[in-house]
Amino acid sequence: MAMGHSGFGGPGGMRTFRQDKSVADHHLAEGTLRRVLGFARPYRRQLALFLVLICIDAALGALTPLLFKAIIDDGITPGRRDVVIGLSAGVAAIALVSGALGLWQRWISARIGEGLIFDLRTAVFDHVQRMPLAFFARTKTGALVQRLNGDVLGAQQAFTSTLSNVFSNVLTVVFVLAAMLTMSWQLTLLSLVLVPAFVFPAQWIGPRLATITRESYAINAETAQIMNERFNVAGAQLAKTYGRPADEAEGYASAARRVRDIGVKQAMYGTIFRIALTTVAAVAVAVVYGFGGVMAITGSVTVGVVIALTAYLGRLYGPLTALSNVQVDVMTALVSFERVFEVLDLKPSVTDAPDAQDLRGAVAEAGATVELRHVGFTYPSAQDVSLASLESVAQLSSDPVAPTLHDVSFRVAPGEMVALVGPSGAGKTTLSHLVTRMYDPTAGAITIAGLDLRQVTGESLRAVVGTVPQDSHMFHDTIANNLRYARPGASDAEIWDALRAAHIDTLVHTLPAGIDTVVGDRGYRLSGGERQRLAIARLLLKAPDVVVLDEATAHLDSESEAAVQKALAAALAGRTSIVIAHRLSTIRDAARIVVLEDGHVVATGTHTELLATGGLYADLYRQQFATTEA
Repeated sequence: MAMGHSGFGGPGGMRTFRQDKSVADHHLAEGTLRRVLGFARPYRRQLALFLVLICIDAALGALTPLLFKAIIDDGITPGRRDVVIGLSAGVAAIALVSGALGLWQRWISARIGEGLIFDLRTAVFDHVQRMPLAFFARTKTGALVQRLNGDVLGAQQAFTSTLSNVFSNVLTVVFVLAAMLTMSWQLTLLSLVLVPAFVFPAQWIGPRLATITRESYAINAETAQIMNERFNVAGAQLAKTYGRPADEAEGYASAARRVRDIGVKQAMYGTIFRIALTTVAAVAVAVVYGFGGVMAITGSVTVGVVIALTAYLGRLYGPLTALSNVQVDVMTALVSFERVFEVLDLKPSVTDAPDAQDLRGAVAEAGATVELRHVGFTYPSAQDVSLASLESVAQLSSDPVAPTLHDVSFRVAPGEMVALVGPSGAGKTTLSHLVTRMYDPTAGAITIAGLDLRQVTGESLRAVVGTVPQDSHMFHDTIANNLRYARPGASDAEIWDALRAAHIDTLVHTLPAGIDTVVGDRGYRLSGGERQRLAIARLLLKAPDVVVLDEATAHLDSESEAAVQKALAAALAGRTSIVIAHRLSTIRDAARIVVLEDGHVVATGTHTELLATGGLYADLYRQQFATTEA
């Protein structure tokens, strides 16, 4: 069962004509082929065996029609039963061996293909995890997932489907032509004259099929985007609040209708292709039988030769037709590799230094002092953190990025709480991202226990610093597993202790499955206050030395805020804390308040001192107080 032998327009032959011929003109990035071979290096022995098996299978496939010839000429015609039986047994044996070879080839092909998929996916996943937050803020999740799925699958085909088809088809053509020429060069040349009649349908239908296939991919992506946006909890809530169900249904139906119509076109093009090749094949067989029959009557060739040559036609035209598009197949696979490499080549802006130190030891010795020294920061440009193809834009924006922070300096002593306040856009959340090292400052330095964060390992920094953002994310998993994300080895008893300290254990006890209750997509089965308390429990389970709170009660009602404040009191006790405050009444007891405006520190002091001196803090406090009174 030779791989790549699709006969006259079988499914394997059709696959190649769905490829986009425009990729043949694509110029690969320098070094792409070398890197592709680098990924294949661990599988070089398996690949070598794979190619040997294909070679043997192609040779056996070319041998069968020769046995048919011998059966007729040396067995049936002279009336020798022993020859007929022996050669027929040989044909059966070849079929069994070919089937076994096919299974062996498939096993090796699967091992290579699945191994490459594993290598590529794990490499991309690990690399993407190391990208800065700005990368995820700009990238379309669906486009990134496509790299891990579609492009990785396309890349592995370079060493399985594409390699086997090309190698098998070339060998088949060589063996078949050699056998045909030894029997009758006249009928062989006649068979080759008919090759354009096979190639033409593929060349005519191929571009049209590629066009509608591209359109099909685009529309399917559009329908998938509609479903992704409407089927997640937040999207469903928005649709139920503001949406128009009839219009939503019609919008989806319109896209689905186009998918249906394109499906009909694809089916018709495929049918036309198969009918055209089947018709041409029938004509080719008739021509060979006609001319060959006349030659057999005149004694120029034997009847066995005519039968063998017609059998070879199916093994000749299919591979030749497929090879007419070999450049498209090869380039399609290489372009998929290139798109994977494009992601791998996007360098993370935050990485561990070669001589990075463990922060935990320094904190144990010197205490968790956090200090910002003349910190300035400008968000990275699109070219630094993103790809146009992942944003689904023609070209990344080249607009200059304005600085967000300017010469920010303050110090937080061990066990002390410092609050950051200021209007929206002042740079408070940006500072929280710098302290947790989502980004590195573009000027100045941030230190913990005297060590610059750029000189410590990411693992030790994550162990020392914990954070609770405004909207705490929960995975679609159990409460226990969401908490264990911070500390995988935590016992159930430790989880309950953290829930108790976060003042949410009573609620969890009332749930049917307790800590094994699934919280739903993004935790939407819980209220905002409950999610925040679970996030605080996760923080307590981690037990970091430094805590960063980014307006953890900003969007909660009074009752939820009170419950979260009790949980926060436990989380902050004895820890170095940086609290971004939206409600100024919550940070009256802070050891120091840093007031930010337009990325500058405009005032520093206690709550009482800042009220007494007036300025921005006093204005913000009076506005909130007046709103509360009203």
